[in-house]
Amino acid sequence: MSPPSRSRVILLAGPSGSGKSSLAARTGLPVLALDDFYKEDGDPTLPLLPGGDAVDWDAPASWHADAAVAAIAALCAHGSARTPRYDISASAISGWSRLDLAGAPHFVAEGIFAAEIVARCRDLGLLADAICLRGSPATTARRRFVRDLREGRKSVRFLLRRGWALFRAERAIVTRQVGFGCAPCDQREALSRLAALGAAEPAPAAGPAGVPAVSPAGGR
Repeated sequence: MSPPSRSRVILLAGPSGSGKSSLAARTGLPVLALDDFYKEDGDPTLPLLPGGDAVDWDAPASWHADAAVAAIAALCAHGSARTPRYDISASAISGWSRLDLAGAPHFVAEGIFAAEIVARCRDLGLLADAICLRGSPATTARRRFVRDLREGRKSVRFLLRRGWALFRAERAIVTRQVGFGCAPCDQREALSRLAALGAAEPAPAAGPAGVPAVSPAGGR
């Protein structure tokens, strides 16, 4: 009896609010939320913002890269893995669950730090593709603020300060993630790329404005 074929991961990166979670959902593939691998509040290794009065949740050091890669490796090798459920509003793990690929040959791992592990996944033979979602910084900032306010993630003062900083840094964030090996794509280009890989349905026809509709973005 031949061994089961291994699954491979599609890493989906991009700035917070760029539409990673909504695009991942549209692929119809199993999804690993990489934001569930954030460190918990109180961890002494958490990086701080200038001034030292708040955690810099947008710094890679706020995230457990090793744990994320281990989960991806388990999913690729065994088709299932135990993963944390992270409550962003509380900055803490709220429970655990098991992700089962149900035989899918590909799955999506999405999050703002996905680009940080492109090289490691490639070296381990786990990588199918790596994509960085890009778009208008103003649109991304609006989506991010509406989402974070609706979900009560942090105080309005914190969200405004963080939102302004991310708006100014968005193009540099995309450039950095592309430098790690991600292909820069808008939503439609990403869906077409995944369809060519055989990992998603073709991108839908564009609407009146020339761009497919995008649901509110998840992620940090």
